[in-house]
Amino acid sequence: MAQTSETPLTDPTILETYIVHVNSPKTRVFSSDPKDIENWHQSFLPSSSRLVYSYRNVITGFAARLSPEEAKAVEKIDGFASAQPQRVLSLHTTHSPSFLGLNLQQKSGAWVGSNYGKGVIIGVLDSGVNPNHPSFNDKGVLPPPAKWKGKCELNGTMAACNNKLIGVRTFQSDPAGGPLDNDGHGTHTASTAAGNFVRNASVFGQAKGTAAGMAPLAHLAIYKVCSGISCLESDILAGMDAAMEDGVDILSLSMGAESVPFYQDNIAKGAFSAIQKGILVSCSAGNDGPLHGTLSNEAPWILTVGASTIDRSIRATAVLGNKEEFDGELLSQPNNFSSTLLPLFYSSTINPFCDFDKPIYGFKGKVVLCDGGSYTDSNLKGQSVYTAGGVAMIVTNEKKDGFTTLANAHFLPATEVSYAAGLKIKEYIKSTTTPTATIVFKGTIIGGNSAPIVGSFSSRGPSLASPGILKPDILGPGVNILAAWPSSVENKKNSKLTFNVISGTSMSCPHLSGIAALFKSVHPRWSPAAIKSAIMTTADPTNLAGKPIVDERLLPADIFATGSGHVNPSRAINPGLVYDLEPNDYIPYLCGLNYTDQDIYFITKHKVKCSKVSKIPEAQLNYPSFSITLGSGDDQAYTRTVTNVGVAKSSYDSVIVAPPGVKVTLNTTRLEFSKVNQKITYQVTFSRVATNGDASFIHGFLTWKSSNNIQFVRSPISVKLV
Repeated sequence: MAQTSETPLTDPTILETYIVHVNSPKTRVFSSDPKDIENWHQSFLPSSSRLVYSYRNVITGFAARLSPEEAKAVEKIDGFASAQPQRVLSLHTTHSPSFLGLNLQQKSGAWVGSNYGKGVIIGVLDSGVNPNHPSFNDKGVLPPPAKWKGKCELNGTMAACNNKLIGVRTFQSDPAGGPLDNDGHGTHTASTAAGNFVRNASVFGQAKGTAAGMAPLAHLAIYKVCSGISCLESDILAGMDAAMEDGVDILSLSMGAESVPFYQDNIAKGAFSAIQKGILVSCSAGNDGPLHGTLSNEAPWILTVGASTIDRSIRATAVLGNKEEFDGELLSQPNNFSSTLLPLFYSSTINPFCDFDKPIYGFKGKVVLCDGGSYTDSNLKGQSVYTAGGVAMIVTNEKKDGFTTLANAHFLPATEVSYAAGLKIKEYIKSTTTPTATIVFKGTIIGGNSAPIVGSFSSRGPSLASPGILKPDILGPGVNILAAWPSSVENKKNSKLTFNVISGTSMSCPHLSGIAALFKSVHPRWSPAAIKSAIMTTADPTNLAGKPIVDERLLPADIFATGSGHVNPSRAINPGLVYDLEPNDYIPYLCGLNYTDQDIYFITKHKVKCSKVSKIPEAQLNYPSFSITLGSGDDQAYTRTVTNVGVAKSSYDSVIVAPPGVKVTLNTTRLEFSKVNQKITYQVTFSRVATNGDASFIHGFLTWKSSNNIQFVRSPISVKLV
C-alpha cells in the first residue's frame, strides 16, 4: 500500500530526482483525464509535492524527488518496477544547404520535390529559443495541421507564436527564465533544422549569404529541457512526453551521455515510444571523438548522427619568416592587420598553453604561439595573450584534433591551425634566434574538394550497448556551422540579424532532423525505419573529389567514424528500396541481447515473455547495415527484407565489395519486383577465408544497383575478426 502523509519527510536538501518505472495495474483502466494517471503515480509517494512529472507516453512511470531511504520504501509498494537516480546529460555542442544540394536556384531536387517540408512538425528539445529571431518568421509557412495540440508559453513581452514557431514550452525542474534561450544552443539547432529564409546573414562579415534550415517551410515546436549545457533526464522525458501528445512528426535531440544498456537509457526509452507513434527521432552521436567506443544514443530505432566539415573555411593564414604558410581559421577577422613580420614567441616550458591564470612574460608586441588543450579554451587564451601585450596569436590543435580547425572569435588577431602545422612552426622557432610571423586574413573561402571530412570531435563506434548494430548511422554537417543566435556576438546593439558559427554533433543532428522532415513531407506514411533506411542507403562514401572520406588525420576514415557515409538528400528522396521495421520487430532483437522481460517492458511499455519469442542475433535485425563478429572457419548467414518504394516493375543487381579476407555470398544476385511496396527477402553469408594479418576490424559494402543505374542501395559491412 502507499505510504501515508504521516511518513516523516526527509530533509529536502538531500532529495534526488528518481525516474520510477511502475507496472500497469491489470484491473484498472485509466480515463483520458491526465489526473487519473497522476493520482495513481502519487499513490507511490510520501507526499504529492514530491511528484515532478507524471509521464503518459514515454514510459510507464514518473519522476519524483526522493531520499535514498524513501526510494527503498517505494520499492515495497505493489506495482513498483524500477527506480534510478536521473542522469545529467550534456548538449553536444548557411552554406550547408547548398553543400547538401539544397539550392534555391534549382528547379528540382530535395527542396522542390519535398515542398520545403511543408506540413511537417519538428520537435526540438534543447535550451529554448529566441522567438524574435527572423529565422522563425512564418512567410510562406502554412497553418499547423489539425492534429497539432501543442501550447505556446510565450508571454506578452515576447514575439507570439506563428505558423513557423507553433509551440514553445518549458520543462525544467528550475523553470527560471521560461522558454527563452539564454545559452544560444537551442536557437542554433532549431534554425538549423527548420529556420526560414533570412537574407544577408553573416557573422563578423563572414559566411555571408541566405541562411535557411534544412526544412525551411516546416513547423517548429520547441521544448526547453536544458539550462546551460546541462539537461536533466526527468525534464527530457517530460519534453518528449509532451511532444508526442502535441503531435510532432520528428524529434531532434542534440544531447547525450555515456553508453548504458537501453533499458537504462531514458532517451532510448522515450525514442522507442516515439517510433510506436510513427515519430522519427534524430540524435547527436556525441563529441568524444576521435576515440572509438565513445558513442551516445546508440539504439537502432534512433538516427545517430556524426559530424563532418563543409567546403567553406573562414581562412586566416599564418606566414612565417622563412616564407612557409599554414592555413587556419578565425571568425572575427580584422580589416587592417599589418602584413609586416613581427617577432614570434613560444613559451615551451613556462606557459605553452597560454593559460589565463599563469604568469605570462615576453608577449609584448609579439605574435604568440599557444598550444591547444589544457582547461583554457581558445577564447580565453586570446584574452590571456591580449592582456599580456601580445598583438596576435597562433593556436595549434591538440594531436587528437589533427586537421579539424574551428572558426572562433578572439580578442585579438589570431588563427587556429592544425597539429601538423603547429609542429612545423615549432621547428621553425628552434631553427633561428629571431623567428618572425604574421597572419594574413583571407575571409570566407568556398570550394575545394576534400570535404566532407569527419570532425575530430565526432564520436566513433563501435557501439558498446549493441556491437551488432553499426553506429553512427550517418554523417551530416557539424563543423563551423552558421545558424541563428539569440543575441549579437559582435556587440551590435538593436541587431536582429544575430547569427553564430559553432561546431559539434549538436549541429549535425538538426541537419538530419530537417532532412527527415523533407522526406516525411513527401512520404507521410513511411515509418521512421523506412526514412532512416532511405537516408543511410543513399549516403555518399566519398568526398567531392570522389575519393574516400577522410578523418581528422587526412587518412581514410573508418566505418565507425562515417557510418553509412555522408547524407545526400537529393538521392535519399527517391531511394528505390528500403529496409523497413515495425516497433514489434525490435522485440526478438532485444530478447537476443539477453535483456530480461522486465528490462524490455521498460523500453517497450508492453509485457513480453522472451521464453516465447524467437530470439535473433543483433545482426539479424532488418537494419540497413551489417556489423558481425567472425571467427576462423566461421560461416554466418543473415537475412534482409527490402521493400520496393520505387518503380513498380524494376530489378536490382548485387555489387559486393567484400571485407579483406572475408567471402560474402548471396542466395540471389538479382531482385525482381513487379509492384510498389512488394517485399523480397534475401540471405547473405559471411565466411572467413584468410587471417588478414593483425586487423581486428575490416570493412566492405553490399550494394543493390537498379537496372536503370539510378538507384544504388548501399549497406556498409563491418566485420570484427576474432
